[in-house]
Amino acid sequence: MSDPKAEAARRRTFAIISHPDAGKTTLTEKFLLYGGALNKEAGSVKAKGSRRSATSDWMELEQQRGISITSTVLQFPYRDCVVNLLDTPGHRDFSEDTYRVLAAADAAVMVLDAAKGIEPQTLKLFEVCRERNLPLLTFINKWDRPGLDALELIDSIETQIGVTPTPMTWPVGISGDFRGVIDRTSGDFVRFTRTARGATEAPEEVVDAARAEAEEGEAWTTAEGEVELLSEVGADHDQETFLGGITSPTFFGSALTNFGVRLLLDTLVDIVPSPRPREGTNGTIREIDAPFSGYVFKVQANMDPSHRDRIAFFRVMSGKFERGMNVTHQPTGKPFNTKYAHTVSGQDRTTIDEAFPGDIVGLVNAADIRIGDTVFVGDDVEFQRIPPFAPEHFSVVRTTDAGRFKQFRKGISQLDEEGVVQVLRSIDSGDQAPVLAAVGPMQFEVAVHRLENEFGAPVELAPTSYRIARRTNKESAPELRSMQGVDVLFRSDGTALALFESPYWLARIEGEQPELMLERLVAEGGAG
Repeated sequence: MSDPKAEAARRRTFAIISHPDAGKTTLTEKFLLYGGALNKEAGSVKAKGSRRSATSDWMELEQQRGISITSTVLQFPYRDCVVNLLDTPGHRDFSEDTYRVLAAADAAVMVLDAAKGIEPQTLKLFEVCRERNLPLLTFINKWDRPGLDALELIDSIETQIGVTPTPMTWPVGISGDFRGVIDRTSGDFVRFTRTARGATEAPEEVVDAARAEAEEGEAWTTAEGEVELLSEVGADHDQETFLGGITSPTFFGSALTNFGVRLLLDTLVDIVPSPRPREGTNGTIREIDAPFSGYVFKVQANMDPSHRDRIAFFRVMSGKFERGMNVTHQPTGKPFNTKYAHTVSGQDRTTIDEAFPGDIVGLVNAADIRIGDTVFVGDDVEFQRIPPFAPEHFSVVRTTDAGRFKQFRKGISQLDEEGVVQVLRSIDSGDQAPVLAAVGPMQFEVAVHRLENEFGAPVELAPTSYRIARRTNKESAPELRSMQGVDVLFRSDGTALALFESPYWLARIEGEQPELMLERLVAEGGAG
């Protein structure tokens, strides 16, 4: 019998967040390369036979648009550890999905573009990360291309995000003239050699200071002076402040050419915390070696056209999971069997026989399981549910082919369960013309694409004039529905949302009729 505590100590479970085009997906693939999960041709995950598949951006729309739209789970061994890597959507419109994924992570890596630094979407995603109180590492990518000054980037991270960068590596050479990095832990100069298309691990040459000064000249002297300045201002790694979210270990490199990837991955394994006990909603602590418990953070259908099924992903929170074990579904109290359990790497899936705290398991066709649910063995436990974000965009959706209404209704229900969009229904129109509510408009594009391509339901969207939502109750709903510029719709969980055409009209009603229930929703404006 494997010891859950010992196995948990070997797990490192972290997420990657970034602005689109910062290089997050490339970095993800290079982690897999260094972990031995890629063939010699970068970007090709080892799969059955000679079949190839994308490592993380598996959805057709992702490949068309060149951005991450949905989160992905990847697992690989590195050194004596098991790494669980959660690749998140890069666009702020999908920050709600990022928030859900971070519920399953023990830390996060923020990827920045050396030429752009902190961008608005970067800030939004960081706020999501901070909402979950996760330790954060920073990787400044694309240093092999022209970009901003290193000290300027460090300063902008502190002033705009509010965490103190503590560089673990420091670049020798300005962005665009990348010679290598100073490893601040060892003091070594690590010189990198460019590899063909980054398809293999970057050769690293460790050079002493005297030789580095002779061979790199002014680039070395400048970098050495900047490192001394960092030490003088106390920008050194401290594990306690890192775990507390106060400081962010920072790295410079180039994911495309593999510069700095190994140093980042080594540090992740060294300092990211292993899974720890989690608190249940009743205040009790579920110890790592307690009987099995898991937390569902993602539901996804139709990941592979050859399967056309539904997978509920959970993170193992405690104990040992064994395929085929009978577990209890906390919301219903009903038992179910876990015969169809898989580990999923991008789009590929493999039957999994056991898993330990920090691991991610996919249950196939567990129809009653929803995002935020707890499953367990032994003593009852419930982990904190994941609140939906406040929607900011609203559109009515209808099928344009009455003969495909059954497929339309099935698709709408599935997208609602996955959290692709929130589906709101009125008393009058019900399923005929539900309102799709989203954090960002790109969610509508994904919903339409999936309804038409996965469920065969052609649809049309009609924008509404609503701009803001508040939670209300059945006592307040009739009065609100009688007002001009207000409507009350219902989520599938029964929550009533009052939609307003104008925040000014909302403010007036709140002032004049304080007896009406109008509660702010979680994470209004994105996160916080």
